[in-house]
Amino acid sequence: MTFGPQTNLVWRTAVPFSRSSPVVAGDRVFLTAAEGDTLLTICLDRASGRERWRRAIARLRVTPVYKLNDAASASPATDGANVYAFFPDFGVVSFDAEGKERWRLPLGPFDTFYGLGASPILSGNTLLLVCDTRTKAFLIAVDAATGAVRWRVERSEIRFEGHASPVVWEPKGEPPQVIVLGVNRLDAYAVASGERLWWIRGLAFLPVASPIVDRGLVLVSTWGSDSASGPSFQEMLKSDANGDGRIARDEAKDFDEFGAVDKDNDGFIYEREWDELRKAGLGDYGMIAVRPGGRGDLTDTAIAWRDKRNYATLPTSLIYKDVLYIIKSGGIIVSLDPQTGQVFKTDRSKEALGEYYASPVAADDKVFFISDAGKVTVVKAAREWQILAVNDLGDETYATPAIAGGRLYIRTRGALYCFGQAAGR
Repeated sequence: MTFGPQTNLVWRTAVPFSRSSPVVAGDRVFLTAAEGDTLLTICLDRASGRERWRRAIARLRVTPVYKLNDAASASPATDGANVYAFFPDFGVVSFDAEGKERWRLPLGPFDTFYGLGASPILSGNTLLLVCDTRTKAFLIAVDAATGAVRWRVERSEIRFEGHASPVVWEPKGEPPQVIVLGVNRLDAYAVASGERLWWIRGLAFLPVASPIVDRGLVLVSTWGSDSASGPSFQEMLKSDANGDGRIARDEAKDFDEFGAVDKDNDGFIYEREWDELRKAGLGDYGMIAVRPGGRGDLTDTAIAWRDKRNYATLPTSLIYKDVLYIIKSGGIIVSLDPQTGQVFKTDRSKEALGEYYASPVAADDKVFFISDAGKVTVVKAAREWQILAVNDLGDETYATPAIAGGRLYIRTRGALYCFGQAAGR
């Protein structure tokens, strides 16, 4: 499929920047964004791209976040009519299809450096949201009709922020469970009550990609290593200009993630803080397949297979027609058997070598991978996939596309595009 700003374009609508993804429901497309102190929920007409409504709420606070995040990076959820948006600097707000506010639930403030990014999800009439932070992490269930909190579970084991959105698993003949990938662990909770049912310990660091459920398995991807990563603290002390045995912010000017290590926010990095971060990646890493179900600690019994390579940690991988597709930095595409971990093919999209934040999507026997530079690689879906086209949108792209009704909706830094065959062609 060939498309671009001038090719197979149905419509283009300028929208404010955010990394959140578009969500299609019926004849509407929902988006979130932030402009200054205003948090936006936007509804576009799916057929024309015309803005139907825009609702603004004021930020309750302004929390600094890392440069690769923003104040509206969580994607909205929808039940087909109503929309639910989460903003870390406000909380959750719900609007109906015509933009009338239904309810709001203030949350926070949150202790993070990178900012939050997990999106709310729906299970029936229950809205679920995980907020994994450096302190006071929690999972919350909200009545989708009223905004009333049904239950809240404190995730006291979590000591660092996570960004993976949860997924709902519905075991045959059993009530639904919500599965949450957090720092160093995977947990399953009963949707009805919040009871923690089973868990896996010993996973590695940096959960961003969401879990995937496939035919009796849950697949997760984490970043890690077999030894502590990065330079030792003694090496870091080479920049300790005053020799006080700690690293001040102005002594680490080239280190833009200083705040991630300085968890107590006192302006200094100590050896214990540095070593904690260096060791955070120790544990099970790569792509891991878990057999869900049962009760209690399943760490030693539930691993079906693991591929101990650092695959995609930012985009959520995709299972389409029984093949698992993974996109890595540099345009590396990998296809695997999701049930066994067998690798079918590894190759590179040579015209799209950048970073990847958007998750792949698929339809019509095609899989779409989008780089941060707006290069869209389209492959023929198969174990031995083949590249069909590489399309250039000419703008930065971080959001995962949406596919509906034979059309592809892609959000770039400055616009939302709808591609496909226009009516009458």
